[in-house]
Amino acid sequence: IRDSLNSALSTLEGAIRKIDSETRSRFRETFNKVNSGFEKLFPKLFGGGQAYMELIGNDLLTAGVTVMARPPGKRNSSINLLSGGEKALTAVALVFAIFELNPSPFCMLDEVDAPLDDANVTRFCSLLEELIKITNTKFIIVTHHALTMSKMNRLYGVTMPEKGISQLVAVDLQKAEGMVA
Repeated sequence: IRDSLNSALSTLEGAIRKIDSETRSRFRETFNKVNSGFEKLFPKLFGGGQAYMELIGNDLLTAGVTVMARPPGKRNSSINLLSGGEKALTAVALVFAIFELNPSPFCMLDEVDAPLDDANVTRFCSLLEELIKITNTKFIIVTHHALTMSKMNRLYGVTMPEKGISQLVAVDLQKAEGMVA
């Protein structure tokens, strides 16, 4: 029985080592791909600048991740020193870098453009257009920002024609433009 238990334990320890090795390898590969995408997307959203991720710690299974972001013309030592809009754009760059690895047919974004000024909204919408072409994803965007709405193909809204009665309104902007022309 003892030999059988030692053999089972040895087999189990070997399996754990193999799983740890595979996990480290996959994590490193995924981290590098996300970081590369983040480094590429950040300057597109900011019109320049630099961003990257760093691992904190030696063991990939327990390492932390820090995000460094430097918009054009700024020398930040911490992401906490960025404005609300800069933090939002940094987060969008990171989320889209992850999203590019495994895109889904639909992606819902809720008020991500709220803290952005018009120049940043324009870059954000341009990136969305690019991602639509690359990933064939349908983006559903909840927004109150007029500039974001103007860049979309189709709008859905909710209005209240009478107190207590909600009504869905749909507008195909391409058809509307054709009717005006």
